[in-house]
Amino acid sequence: MLFNSYVFWVFFALVFVLYRLLPHRQQNYMLLAASYFFYAYWDWRFLFVMWYSTLVDFYAARAIERVGSPRRRKTILVASISLQLGLLGFFKYYGFFSEQVVEVLARFGVPLSVPKFNLLLPIGISFYIFQTMSYTIDVYRGQFKATKSLADFALFVSFFPHLVAGPLVRAAKLLPQIANPRVRRPDDFREGLYLVLLGLFKKVVIGDNLAVIANTIFSTPTEQLSGVECLVGIYAFAFQIYGDFSGYSSIAQGVARWLNIDLSINFRMPYLAVSPSDFWNRWHISLSTWFRDYVYVPLARRGGRVTKWRLYSTQIIVMLLSGLWHGAAWTFVLWGLYHGLLLSGYRLYTETKQRLLKGKRGAGANVAPSRAGVVLSTLVMFHLVCFGWLLFRADSMAQVGQMLARIVTDFRVTPLAVSAFAMVVFYAGPLMIYELWLDRQPDLLQLTRVPWLRRGLAYVYCVLMLWFFPPAVSNVFIYFQF
Repeated sequence: MLFNSYVFWVFFALVFVLYRLLPHRQQNYMLLAASYFFYAYWDWRFLFVMWYSTLVDFYAARAIERVGSPRRRKTILVASISLQLGLLGFFKYYGFFSEQVVEVLARFGVPLSVPKFNLLLPIGISFYIFQTMSYTIDVYRGQFKATKSLADFALFVSFFPHLVAGPLVRAAKLLPQIANPRVRRPDDFREGLYLVLLGLFKKVVIGDNLAVIANTIFSTPTEQLSGVECLVGIYAFAFQIYGDFSGYSSIAQGVARWLNIDLSINFRMPYLAVSPSDFWNRWHISLSTWFRDYVYVPLARRGGRVTKWRLYSTQIIVMLLSGLWHGAAWTFVLWGLYHGLLLSGYRLYTETKQRLLKGKRGAGANVAPSRAGVVLSTLVMFHLVCFGWLLFRADSMAQVGQMLARIVTDFRVTPLAVSAFAMVVFYAGPLMIYELWLDRQPDLLQLTRVPWLRRGLAYVYCVLMLWFFPPAVSNVFIYFQF
């Protein structure tokens, strides 16, 4: 049931009407049933996987809160995390790692046969498992009280707007909104409309239309492409994945807002970032902060003493894990490694530069970057991210090498390259102009506060683009596979 399908909006209309007719507790039961129906629409068998994950962490958190012994509390937490990661690993990584082990042993002349399972990956499993894990860890740390209502916790896990592709919402933000009666706020409809319309524009107009270009170029044998065509294909994918994923997150926020529930912000103009750390503060924010709080900080502080080399190595490890979270393939692992090295390398460069400047100008000296410097940093960062998207999108490392070789050796400007680049600018250019304006505003909902004429023109533009430029093929949201 896609957000950009008529089926979903019929489903949501029925949910919305029932929601308005019911009192608070009945609203929760109805939303829980609707969320399970929404998920079962993909494949009802995977409901059992979600129920397993829900029950494990609900009872683990209750047990952690009841037990007084620190050692037993930690044992319960480790058992809970192991069960959840074991479930995720079985569905997502068993085939990949078993194949790697067999291949490595075969090179040493050791034949090994492992059972093969034709497993379908449950949609959204990485998202809801990480969400339940964060809840249990927060209870263990004493940062959140375990809920006594299984129904409330089940709705926290399965709430349909963010169920299959995030954003990852912490218990401290979402569970109180579920447990307490919700209030109809005057701005909910207006802001929800903006978020839904912006999300549909990003997903359908930008993501799906540019997917045609990206898929065409990446599926063409590399020897038949020019370097410029390869580069345009990477640009197309960069805006495809941004439009697709940020569009989903925006629609999820808008739909939840119409139900008087706030979800976490997941994107904040990421292609305007000036550094690797700035990019990860803007891209997939809910996952970035998840890895920061539950992996990076504990690893960096292990043993008590924090050194800069530990920080660098921890950044690389965390990004490797982030790459592996995205998929069981070496291209994802290398994408994570690349971003880890990028983060650490830029951090080392920045610290060295600041140290040298202090030595020349004296302690406390601080030079504000010029406008030209900011523009240059943004362009450099965008292209560094695009190289990462090549690793992310390519079918193999061989394709990565072949496309890079084309880019640096074949500068032919072909009709395909010109037309494809024109389409990238046509679809993504207005969004980037809007985001340049939005980046200078006090908040991300500023368009909902401008005069109706300006707002109406923006909405009319989105609707006309949706009407006159529908994609040839409607693609499933990219992050459903993760």
